[in-house]
Amino acid sequence: MKKYTFTEKKDTRSGFGAGMHELGQKNPDVVALCADLVGSLKLEAFIKENPDRFIQCGISEANMIGVSAGLTIGGKIPFASTFANFATGRVYDQIRQSVAYSNKNVKICASHAGLTLGEDGATHQILEDLGMMKMLPGMTVINPCDYNQTKAATIAIADYDGPVYLRFGRPVIPIFTPADQKFEIGKAWMVNEGADVTIIATGHMVWEAIQAGEQLEAEGIDAEIINIHTIKPFDEEAVLKSVTKTGCVVTAEEHNRIGGLGDSVAQALVKSQLAPQEYVAVNDSFGESGTPAQLMEKYGLTAKHIVEAAKRAIARKS
Repeated sequence: MKKYTFTEKKDTRSGFGAGMHELGQKNPDVVALCADLVGSLKLEAFIKENPDRFIQCGISEANMIGVSAGLTIGGKIPFASTFANFATGRVYDQIRQSVAYSNKNVKICASHAGLTLGEDGATHQILEDLGMMKMLPGMTVINPCDYNQTKAATIAIADYDGPVYLRFGRPVIPIFTPADQKFEIGKAWMVNEGADVTIIATGHMVWEAIQAGEQLEAEGIDAEIINIHTIKPFDEEAVLKSVTKTGCVVTAEEHNRIGGLGDSVAQALVKSQLAPQEYVAVNDSFGESGTPAQLMEKYGLTAKHIVEAAKRAIARKS
Protein backbone atom coordinates (compact mmCIF):
# COMPACT_ATOMS: atom_id res chain seq x y z
CA MET A 1 0.00 0.00 0.00
CA LYS A 2 1.44 3.34 -1.05
CA LYS A 3 1.72 5.57 1.98
CA TYR A 4 0.10 9.00 2.01
CA THR A 5 1.02 11.44 4.75
CA PHE A 6 0.11 15.03 5.45
CA THR A 7 1.48 17.94 7.43
CA GLU A 8 -1.50 20.26 7.13
CA LYS A 9 -5.28 20.22 6.96
CA LYS A 10 -7.44 22.73 5.09
CA ASP A 11 -10.95 22.96 3.74
CA THR A 12 -11.46 22.44 0.01
CA ARG A 13 -13.37 25.73 -0.23
CA SER A 14 -10.10 27.48 0.68
CA GLY A 15 -8.53 25.68 -2.28
CA PHE A 16 -11.20 27.30 -4.45
CA GLY A 17 -10.40 30.70 -2.96
CA ALA A 18 -6.67 30.23 -3.60
CA GLY A 19 -7.38 29.15 -7.18
CA MET A 20 -9.56 32.20 -7.76
CA HIS A 21 -6.85 34.47 -6.34
CA GLU A 22 -4.34 33.05 -8.82
CA LEU A 23 -6.79 33.28 -11.71
CA GLY A 24 -7.43 36.91 -10.84
CA GLN A 25 -3.76 37.61 -11.40
CA LYS A 26 -3.38 35.48 -14.55
CA ASN A 27 -6.62 35.71 -16.52
CA PRO A 28 -8.28 39.11 -17.03
CA ASP A 29 -11.45 37.49 -18.42
CA VAL A 30 -12.30 35.71 -15.17
CA VAL A 31 -15.18 37.32 -13.29
CA ALA A 32 -16.33 36.20 -9.83
CA LEU A 33 -19.99 36.28 -8.83
CA CYS A 34 -21.39 35.39 -5.43
CA ALA A 35 -24.79 35.10 -3.77
CA ASP A 36 -24.04 36.91 -0.51
CA LEU A 37 -21.51 34.32 0.72
CA VAL A 38 -18.13 35.91 0.02
CA GLY A 39 -16.57 34.77 3.29
CA SER A 40 -17.84 31.22 2.99
CA LEU A 41 -16.50 30.97 -0.58
CA LYS A 42 -13.11 32.48 0.39
CA LEU A 43 -13.21 35.15 -2.33
CA GLU A 44 -11.74 38.00 -0.29
CA ALA A 45 -8.29 37.95 -1.93
CA PHE A 46 -9.75 37.92 -5.45
CA ILE A 47 -12.09 40.81 -4.65
CA LYS A 48 -9.38 42.91 -2.99
CA GLU A 49 -7.19 42.75 -6.09
CA ASN A 50 -9.98 42.78 -8.68
CA PRO A 51 -12.93 44.79 -7.35
CA ASP A 52 -14.04 45.63 -10.90
CA ARG A 53 -14.32 41.91 -11.73
CA PHE A 54 -16.60 40.95 -8.87
CA ILE A 55 -20.41 41.03 -8.88
CA GLN A 56 -22.28 40.65 -5.60
CA CYS A 57 -25.65 39.23 -6.65
CA GLY A 58 -27.11 38.98 -3.18
CA ILE A 59 -29.51 36.23 -2.18
CA SER A 60 -30.69 35.90 -5.76
CA GLU A 61 -29.13 32.74 -7.15
CA ALA A 62 -31.36 32.46 -10.22
CA ASN A 63 -30.41 35.97 -11.24
CA MET A 64 -26.72 35.13 -10.67
CA ILE A 65 -26.97 32.28 -13.18
CA GLY A 66 -28.67 34.56 -15.71
CA VAL A 67 -26.04 37.27 -15.27
CA SER A 68 -23.30 34.65 -15.65
CA ALA A 69 -24.80 33.38 -18.91
CA GLY A 70 -24.94 36.94 -20.23
CA LEU A 71 -21.31 37.64 -19.32
CA THR A 72 -20.14 34.77 -21.53
CA ILE A 73 -21.60 36.49 -24.58
CA GLY A 74 -19.04 39.25 -24.08
CA GLY A 75 -16.19 36.77 -23.75
CA LYS A 76 -15.96 36.76 -19.97
CA ILE A 77 -15.46 33.59 -17.90
CA PRO A 78 -17.90 33.83 -14.99
CA PHE A 79 -17.36 31.82 -11.81
CA ALA A 80 -20.74 31.81 -10.06
CA SER A 81 -20.43 30.71 -6.43
CA THR A 82 -22.71 29.83 -3.54
CA PHE A 83 -23.63 26.83 -1.38
CA ALA A 84 -24.16 23.62 -3.35
CA ASN A 85 -27.82 23.37 -2.35
CA PHE A 86 -28.53 26.84 -3.72
CA ALA A 87 -26.22 26.38 -6.73
CA THR A 88 -28.20 23.39 -8.01
CA GLY A 89 -31.53 22.57 -6.39
CA ARG A 90 -32.70 26.17 -6.13
CA VAL A 91 -31.73 27.20 -9.67
CA TYR A 92 -31.84 24.01 -11.72
CA ASP A 93 -34.23 25.46 -14.27
CA GLN A 94 -32.01 28.48 -14.90
CA ILE A 95 -28.94 26.26 -15.27
CA ARG A 96 -30.74 23.96 -17.67
CA GLN A 97 -32.21 26.67 -19.85
CA SER A 98 -29.66 29.50 -19.72
CA VAL A 99 -26.39 27.58 -19.35
CA ALA A 100 -26.55 23.93 -20.38
CA TYR A 101 -29.00 24.18 -23.28
CA SER A 102 -27.00 26.92 -24.97
CA ASN A 103 -23.61 25.54 -23.84
CA LYS A 104 -22.56 28.73 -22.08
CA ASN A 105 -19.06 28.92 -20.62
CA VAL A 106 -20.26 29.31 -17.03
CA LYS A 107 -18.41 27.81 -14.06
CA ILE A 108 -20.84 26.95 -11.25
CA CYS A 109 -18.76 26.68 -8.08
CA ALA A 110 -20.52 25.04 -5.15
CA SER A 111 -19.30 24.93 -1.57
CA HIS A 112 -20.69 23.24 1.54
CA ALA A 113 -21.78 20.13 -0.37
CA GLY A 114 -22.87 16.86 1.21
CA LEU A 115 -23.35 15.88 4.84
CA THR A 116 -20.17 17.57 6.06
CA LEU A 117 -21.86 20.96 5.94
CA GLY A 118 -22.78 19.70 9.39
CA GLU A 119 -24.93 21.54 11.88
CA ASP A 120 -26.93 23.54 9.31
CA GLY A 121 -28.93 20.38 8.72
CA ALA A 122 -30.87 18.68 5.95
CA THR A 123 -32.21 21.84 4.31
CA HIS A 124 -28.63 22.83 3.41
CA GLN A 125 -27.02 19.40 2.94
CA ILE A 126 -27.69 18.59 -0.69
CA LEU A 127 -26.98 14.95 -1.52
CA GLU A 128 -28.47 14.90 -5.00
CA ASP A 129 -26.36 17.51 -6.80
CA LEU A 130 -23.91 15.23 -8.64
CA GLY A 131 -26.78 13.30 -10.16
CA MET A 132 -28.71 16.43 -11.09
CA MET A 133 -25.76 18.09 -12.76
CA LYS A 134 -24.32 15.07 -14.57
CA MET A 135 -27.70 14.52 -16.26
CA LEU A 136 -27.49 17.89 -18.01
CA PRO A 137 -26.13 17.43 -21.55
CA GLY A 138 -22.70 19.00 -21.98
CA MET A 139 -22.18 19.71 -18.27
CA THR A 140 -18.77 18.79 -16.85
CA VAL A 141 -18.94 17.73 -13.18
CA ILE A 142 -15.87 17.85 -10.91
CA ASN A 143 -15.53 16.83 -7.24
CA PRO A 144 -11.89 17.20 -6.04
CA CYS A 145 -10.50 15.52 -2.94
CA ASP A 146 -8.38 18.06 -1.03
CA TYR A 147 -7.18 21.67 -0.92
CA ASN A 148 -4.45 21.28 -3.53
CA GLN A 149 -6.62 19.39 -5.98
CA THR A 150 -9.45 21.91 -5.59
CA LYS A 151 -7.08 24.79 -6.30
CA ALA A 152 -5.71 23.00 -9.37
CA ALA A 153 -9.22 22.17 -10.60
CA THR A 154 -10.35 25.79 -10.18
CA ILE A 155 -7.46 27.00 -12.32
CA ALA A 156 -7.94 24.25 -14.92
CA ILE A 157 -11.63 24.90 -15.58
CA ALA A 158 -10.89 28.50 -16.58
CA ASP A 159 -9.15 27.11 -19.68
CA TYR A 160 -11.94 24.65 -20.43
CA ASP A 161 -14.60 25.87 -22.86
CA GLY A 162 -18.04 24.85 -21.66
CA PRO A 163 -20.24 24.71 -18.57
CA VAL A 164 -18.71 23.20 -15.42
CA TYR A 165 -20.06 22.26 -12.01
CA LEU A 166 -17.25 22.33 -9.42
CA ARG A 167 -18.17 20.83 -6.03
CA PHE A 168 -16.21 21.33 -2.80
CA GLY A 169 -16.82 21.55 0.92
CA ARG A 170 -16.56 23.04 4.35
CA PRO A 171 -14.66 20.57 6.60
CA VAL A 172 -10.94 20.74 7.26
CA ILE A 173 -9.33 17.60 5.82
CA PRO A 174 -5.75 16.40 5.17
CA ILE A 175 -3.84 17.81 2.20
CA PHE A 176 -2.27 14.76 0.57
CA THR A 177 -2.02 15.58 -3.16
CA PRO A 178 0.91 17.52 -4.67
CA ALA A 179 0.82 21.31 -4.66
CA ASP A 180 2.25 21.40 -8.20
CA GLN A 181 -0.13 18.86 -9.73
CA LYS A 182 -1.61 19.22 -13.19
CA PHE A 183 -5.36 18.71 -13.06
CA GLU A 184 -6.63 16.69 -16.03
CA ILE A 185 -10.37 16.94 -16.54
CA GLY A 186 -11.88 13.51 -17.16
CA LYS A 187 -8.76 11.55 -16.16
CA ALA A 188 -8.93 9.32 -13.08
CA TRP A 189 -6.04 9.39 -10.60
CA MET A 190 -4.58 6.04 -9.53
CA VAL A 191 -4.05 6.44 -5.80
CA ASN A 192 -2.79 2.91 -5.16
CA GLU A 193 -2.45 -0.18 -7.33
CA GLY A 194 -3.79 -3.43 -5.91
CA ALA A 195 -5.13 -6.84 -6.88
CA ASP A 196 -7.97 -7.93 -4.59
CA VAL A 197 -10.62 -5.18 -4.72
CA THR A 198 -11.10 -1.84 -6.47
CA ILE A 199 -12.14 1.12 -4.32
CA ILE A 200 -13.38 4.06 -6.37
CA ALA A 201 -13.87 7.26 -4.38
CA THR A 202 -14.58 10.93 -4.98
CA GLY A 203 -14.28 14.15 -2.98
CA HIS A 204 -13.84 13.88 0.78
CA MET A 205 -14.21 10.10 0.55
CA VAL A 206 -10.81 9.68 -1.15
CA TRP A 207 -8.98 10.17 2.15
CA GLU A 208 -11.37 7.72 3.81
CA ALA A 209 -10.57 5.24 1.03
CA ILE A 210 -6.84 5.63 1.68
CA GLN A 211 -7.38 4.94 5.37
CA ALA A 212 -9.50 1.92 4.45
CA GLY A 213 -6.75 0.65 2.15
CA GLU A 214 -4.25 0.73 5.00
CA GLN A 215 -6.65 -1.17 7.27
CA LEU A 216 -7.26 -3.78 4.58
CA GLU A 217 -3.53 -4.17 4.01
CA ALA A 218 -3.10 -5.01 7.69
CA GLU A 219 -5.55 -7.87 7.11
CA GLY A 220 -3.75 -9.11 4.01
CA ILE A 221 -6.10 -7.54 1.45
CA ASP A 222 -4.55 -5.62 -1.45
CA ALA A 223 -6.83 -2.74 -2.46
CA GLU A 224 -6.60 -0.73 -5.65
CA ILE A 225 -7.78 2.84 -4.98
CA ILE A 226 -8.88 5.25 -7.69
CA ASN A 227 -9.83 8.91 -7.29
CA ILE A 228 -12.59 9.85 -9.71
CA HIS A 229 -12.40 13.61 -9.34
CA THR A 230 -14.29 14.12 -12.60
CA ILE A 231 -17.74 12.58 -12.39
CA LYS A 232 -18.44 13.66 -15.97
CA PRO A 233 -16.83 13.06 -18.42
CA PHE A 234 -16.35 9.72 -16.69
CA ASP A 235 -13.08 7.79 -17.06
CA GLU A 236 -14.75 4.49 -17.93
CA GLU A 237 -11.52 3.02 -19.29
CA ALA A 238 -9.70 3.35 -15.96
CA VAL A 239 -12.60 1.78 -14.06
CA LEU A 240 -12.98 -1.20 -16.39
CA LYS A 241 -9.24 -1.84 -16.48
CA SER A 242 -9.10 -1.95 -12.69
CA VAL A 243 -12.20 -4.08 -12.15
CA THR A 244 -11.08 -6.54 -14.83
CA LYS A 245 -7.98 -7.07 -12.67
CA THR A 246 -9.56 -7.18 -9.20
CA GLY A 247 -12.96 -8.71 -10.01
CA CYS A 248 -15.00 -6.54 -7.62
CA VAL A 249 -15.52 -2.90 -6.70
CA VAL A 250 -16.59 -0.53 -3.93
CA THR A 251 -17.74 3.01 -4.70
CA ALA A 252 -17.51 5.70 -2.01
CA GLU A 253 -19.15 9.11 -2.20
CA GLU A 254 -20.65 11.78 0.06
CA HIS A 255 -23.86 11.72 -1.95
CA ASN A 256 -27.08 9.80 -2.35
CA ARG A 257 -26.37 6.27 -3.58
CA ILE A 258 -28.87 6.99 -6.36
CA GLY A 259 -27.55 9.04 -9.26
CA GLY A 260 -23.96 9.65 -8.22
CA LEU A 261 -20.56 8.06 -8.74
CA GLY A 262 -21.80 4.56 -7.90
CA ASP A 263 -24.39 4.67 -10.63
CA SER A 264 -21.79 5.80 -13.19
CA VAL A 265 -19.59 2.84 -12.25
CA ALA A 266 -22.54 0.44 -12.38
CA GLN A 267 -23.47 1.63 -15.87
CA ALA A 268 -19.93 1.02 -17.06
CA LEU A 269 -19.84 -2.47 -15.55
CA VAL A 270 -23.20 -3.60 -16.87
CA LYS A 271 -22.11 -2.75 -20.42
CA SER A 272 -18.68 -4.34 -20.39
CA GLN A 273 -17.44 -6.07 -17.24
CA LEU A 274 -19.99 -7.53 -14.82
CA ALA A 275 -18.62 -7.68 -11.29
CA PRO A 276 -19.86 -7.45 -7.69
CA GLN A 277 -20.28 -3.84 -6.56
CA GLU A 278 -20.90 -2.40 -3.10
CA TYR A 279 -22.00 1.18 -2.43
CA VAL A 280 -20.71 3.40 0.37
CA ALA A 281 -23.08 6.35 0.13
CA VAL A 282 -26.13 7.88 1.78
CA ASN A 283 -28.93 5.34 1.42
CA ASP A 284 -31.70 7.40 -0.23
CA SER A 285 -32.36 9.75 2.66
CA PHE A 286 -31.94 13.35 3.70
CA GLY A 287 -29.32 14.36 6.24
CA GLU A 288 -29.75 16.00 9.63
CA SER A 289 -27.97 18.36 11.98
CA GLY A 290 -24.75 17.17 13.61
CA THR A 291 -21.00 17.51 13.45
CA PRO A 292 -19.40 16.28 10.21
CA ALA A 293 -17.78 13.36 12.05
CA GLN A 294 -21.06 12.33 13.68
CA LEU A 295 -22.90 12.45 10.37
CA MET A 296 -20.24 10.55 8.44
CA GLU A 297 -20.40 7.80 11.06
CA LYS A 298 -24.21 7.64 11.26
CA TYR A 299 -24.69 7.58 7.50
CA GLY A 300 -21.94 5.03 6.90
CA LEU A 301 -19.32 7.16 5.17
CA THR A 302 -16.09 6.30 7.00
CA ALA A 303 -13.02 4.17 6.35
CA LYS A 304 -14.55 1.48 8.55
CA HIS A 305 -17.59 1.28 6.29
CA ILE A 306 -15.39 1.07 3.18
CA VAL A 307 -13.47 -1.82 4.75
CA GLU A 308 -16.71 -3.66 5.47
CA ALA A 309 -17.98 -3.04 1.93
CA ALA A 310 -14.68 -4.27 0.45
CA LYS A 311 -14.95 -7.53 2.36
CA ARG A 312 -18.54 -8.03 1.16
CA ALA A 313 -17.49 -7.39 -2.44
CA ILE A 314 -14.60 -9.84 -2.20
CA ALA A 315 -16.87 -12.51 -0.69
CA ARG A 316 -19.30 -12.11 -3.59
CA LYS A 317 -16.54 -12.86 -6.12
CA SER A 318 -16.62 -16.52 -5.17
